Amino acid sequence: MKKFNWKVIIPYILIPVAFITVIYMYMGKEQQKDLKYYEVVEFFDNGQVAEVDLNMNSGAMTFKLEGEDKTYKYTVPNVNLFINDVHEGLREYNKKNPDKPVEFDYKAGNSGSWIFSILPSLLLTIGLIVLMSIMFKKMNNSINTENNRAMNFGKARVKRADDETKKVTFKDVAGADEEKEELTELVEFLKAPEEFSKLGARIPKGVLLVGPPGTGKTLLARAVAGEANAPFFSISGSDFVEMYVGVGASRVRDLFKEAKKSQPSIIFIDEIDAVGRHRGAGMGGGHDEREQTLNQLLVEMDGFGANDGVIVIAATNRPDILDPALLRPGRFDRQVTVGYPDVKGREEILQVHAKNKPLAPDVDLHQIAATTVGFTGADLENLLNEAALLAAKRKKLAITMDEIEEATMKVVVGSEKKSRKISEKDKKITAYHEAGHAISSYYLENQDPVTHISIVPRGMAAGFTLYTPEKDNAHMLKSRMLDDIVSLLGGRVAEQIIFNDISTGASNDIQRATETARNMITKYGMSEKLGPIAFGSGNDEVFLGKDYNHMRNYSENIAAVIDEEVETIIRNAYNKADKILTEHIDQLHIVSEALIKLEKIDKEQFESLMTTGELPIVPEKDTKEELAETVELAEEVVEETVEITEENNETAENGDNA
Repeated sequence: MKKFNWKVIIPYILIPVAFITVIYMYMGKEQQKDLKYYEVVEFFDNGQVAEVDLNMNSGAMTFKLEGEDKTYKYTVPNVNLFINDVHEGLREYNKKNPDKPVEFDYKAGNSGSWIFSILPSLLLTIGLIVLMSIMFKKMNNSINTENNRAMNFGKARVKRADDETKKVTFKDVAGADEEKEELTELVEFLKAPEEFSKLGARIPKGVLLVGPPGTGKTLLARAVAGEANAPFFSISGSDFVEMYVGVGASRVRDLFKEAKKSQPSIIFIDEIDAVGRHRGAGMGGGHDEREQTLNQLLVEMDGFGANDGVIVIAATNRPDILDPALLRPGRFDRQVTVGYPDVKGREEILQVHAKNKPLAPDVDLHQIAATTVGFTGADLENLLNEAALLAAKRKKLAITMDEIEEATMKVVVGSEKKSRKISEKDKKITAYHEAGHAISSYYLENQDPVTHISIVPRGMAAGFTLYTPEKDNAHMLKSRMLDDIVSLLGGRVAEQIIFNDISTGASNDIQRATETARNMITKYGMSEKLGPIAFGSGNDEVFLGKDYNHMRNYSENIAAVIDEEVETIIRNAYNKADKILTEHIDQLHIVSEALIKLEKIDKEQFESLMTTGELPIVPEKDTKEELAETVELAEEVVEETVEITEENNETAENGDNA
């Protein structure tokens, strides 16, 4: 129990005390006896009393004396005795003064008058009791709250699947056919575990979903729970660890205890690398809170206790830092790699996210999928959402290809900053820089075609050149990597040729080119001098002290050779870019001037400038034709929207009937 907080209680004590004091002071003042009994009797005997008011029941009396306006108050101790004592004096006085007799009003009172006499004290007592009850109730609530917090501190912060507003199934997961097939076994086991047990089969106790961020690992886990209709306990890896030692292990025990009550059930741990990192890597030794949590997790998954009917699904994008004990059979004995979707997968993902979005007839999802190489499912969902926002902003009835292209550049590069004022000199430098990238890539065999060039600032970039891969590449060839470096250095070379000076605009290009060249030598063994040898630990990131004292596994002489090889690759690429741009300097001027004039160039315009030296002529459309096309497009969009709405209504009705 926490230490009692007197500061909170003091106001509850002072307020009633002050209230009682004021009441009693007032009551005492009203009941104060300024006169004595014999003095009052003498007033009557001497005929000094002018007015009298006596309550026969309570004895309360008020009277006035001759020649005074002051009202005297007195409580008669015995009413009958007092009447006998003063009656003679009053009678004698009235006989002597018949013209001005004293009126003695005998009040009979009522039987309830005693209630009114004790009513102030009664109300005060009731108010005090109510006030103290409220005070102690709040004290008990605060104490119980603290006790509950202390008692629940070791409880796992679990989110049940039935807490979700929308149920997810495999139909909602696109572009991951093989992954869904592997997870289907878990669903079948949860639905009919006896079919597996009678054949002696043991279902995997744990499934580790591995893949880059945004590829749908969490969505797959939710789909498993939705398909199996089994209790689904979801928790994040960071929810286990607290600053207090032992809390994480307690929460692990509580999590598995709750799951066992509802077995067969599923436990999903998102970002398990928060607690599953390699043991012994911390600076605090083996008594680290995170390691105790991991130890308890290992025991719960495959220890002395029975853990049948509970399947653990975990997700991470850092499998390289997980403890080996987590990955052995009996724990996470199956790993499902959720990678980047291919063209077919991207098209299916786009179809899922485009269900409730009206698309114009010019939108080709297959084309979008082909031009979004390297996009994850989250990226594609964000792409369509940004396109929908742009269409709504432009007051359109449907999403057109223009919004898709603009949203693609917004997702990849960033939002345009049209308000930024750029000097003519900076504009010219940026134009030649981007033209250098584009023309270098145009004359390289292993480069993707240029689809967009812009000198309008976006994000942190003053300009950009966008390439569209024609196909997904499973392997990166050495020739392709060398051409990438040439293309990256094309902007710096163009600045040197045209202005005989260089700017800071190529800093990111140089960094990426150097990183690519160093990886070719140290990771991929692409050096003729050093041969197919990998240099370094293979994990450049220092985490939790694992590589804190790591020594490189090659000598100073080898390090010098690595630097020479990297320098050779960069210099050769620079010379190649210089040769390309020098031979085609006319085209460099043409593209740069077009950029300065238009600020943006698309694929068709760039191809026309490179082949004919002029921008393509766009035929002007008649106003009537444009109006007719607009009306036709609007009618098609409305028809498609109505069809989608009817299909959704039918689906909803079928679901209700089912």
